[in-house]
Amino acid sequence: MRSGPLLAAALLVIGLAGCATRPPASDPEALAEFEANNDPLEPLNRGMYEVNNAIDAVVLRPAAVAYRAVIPPPLREGVRNALGNLRAPTILMNDLLQGEMDRAGRTASRFLINSTLGLGGLVDVAEWQFGIRGHGEDFGQTLAVWGMGEGPYLFLPVLGPSNPRDMVGAGVDAVASPWFWFGQGQVVEILRYVRTGMTILDAREGVLDTLDTLYATSLDPYSTLRSAYRQRRANEITNAGQPAPEAAGGTGFGVGVGATVPPAATQPSR
Repeated sequence: MRSGPLLAAALLVIGLAGCATRPPASDPEALAEFEANNDPLEPLNRGMYEVNNAIDAVVLRPAAVAYRAVIPPPLREGVRNALGNLRAPTILMNDLLQGEMDRAGRTASRFLINSTLGLGGLVDVAEWQFGIRGHGEDFGQTLAVWGMGEGPYLFLPVLGPSNPRDMVGAGVDAVASPWFWFGQGQVVEILRYVRTGMTILDAREGVLDTLDTLYATSLDPYSTLRSAYRQRRANEITNAGQPAPEAAGGTGFGVGVGATVPPAATQPSR
């Protein structure tokens, strides 16, 4: 099953969480920081963060820079729209599981309009002509609405910030998507790989400026990413703020397109 490696990784890291060392009660400041960060695996996570930075420097960022340089903005927007449209059935499922009937109606309407009038989702006719804005939703958010805790913070190479709840949610979303079951054969498999690759490329291009600013100004980029991720997920779970871009939002990973860097963790570049 295609979700096997993801779920296996989730179980492995959850199991490693028990190896973390909790500060003693005699050091209340360290204990308070430990609990506030919810990062008992911080040494391991920082190691994975460094692995991610190496991969990003060699592969992901250069690819995103080239993508931005070669593909004009209207075409990049079309790709993002199409990727978001492919996520609509999963978003609709989670809208319904959370009892959000109004949002479910908007998601269904957007999918029908953009799949037809929008040329398969390349053009966001639903918002442009009818004022129906999109939003992201995923099973990690559904589990949070149902009362499940996030578990310890995790940092995964390529995928970025996450937690056990969001990793399980991502696995469920992958298996529940109709595109997971649609069609067979080599051509279909190639299309799945293309979609996955374009999703990663689109997401990385979307945070080029945000991450460049973060790495240039943050005293501790790792901590800043951790804080930004938690703020974004809290807003997504409560449906607060502006709707997130569907293609990059709602995965449970990374800081998300349009994420901001908490100012308290930054300083002017030198």
